Amino acid sequence: MCTLVHVIPQQDADPRSMRERMLAGDLYIADDPELAEANAAALDLTAAYNATTVRQEPLRRALLERLLGAVGEDTAIRPPLHVDYGVHISIGARCFANYGLVALDVAAITIGDDVQIGPNVQLLTPTHPVEAGPRRDKWEAAEPITIGDNVWLGGGVIVLPGVTIGENTVVGAGAVVSRDLPANVVAVGNPARVVRTIEEPAARDEAVAGVEEA
Repeated sequence: MCTLVHVIPQQDADPRSMRERMLAGDLYIADDPELAEANAAALDLTAAYNATTVRQEPLRRALLERLLGAVGEDTAIRPPLHVDYGVHISIGARCFANYGLVALDVAAITIGDDVQIGPNVQLLTPTHPVEAGPRRDKWEAAEPITIGDNVWLGGGVIVLPGVTIGENTVVGAGAVVSRDLPANVVAVGNPARVVRTIEEPAARDEAVAGVEEA
């Protein structure tokens, strides 16, 4: 699943490589030797990681550190894991991702600390033109995804290109997040919508105290 964007590629004498265009968020063609080799290297590492067992934690950690751009302490990702390049993914400390995470990192995917990710979650940065011609010619682009600290993504959540999810927010299972979500909310549905805010216990206790004193 990818976001549809109305764009017409400028096929001029752009001196940049396709990789440079991709990292800039501009239109590029993925069928490029440099990008193909980077993708193949990531798929090799991913295959090795996915073949590990729970009894091979040191090897699993070593492979994950080679595959991803950054991975914090005490973070665990249960295989299978699927990425495009891996190096554009950074994940903080004390995170947990359950089975079947798909993180298509054509653009940067930034995950904070203490994030919980349910099974079969998809983090999708790629976009494609709506116009038939450029899409037929294999032009595409990408927009980054940012997941704040202490976010919980329920099973089967899909996060679309360009989305930022604020800290402490909970996204219900099966939701499709197509727009930014603020911090400290619960969001559900397709498209994901905020259904309530999350109060910290201290703030809730102060509010109750204030009512009692009144």
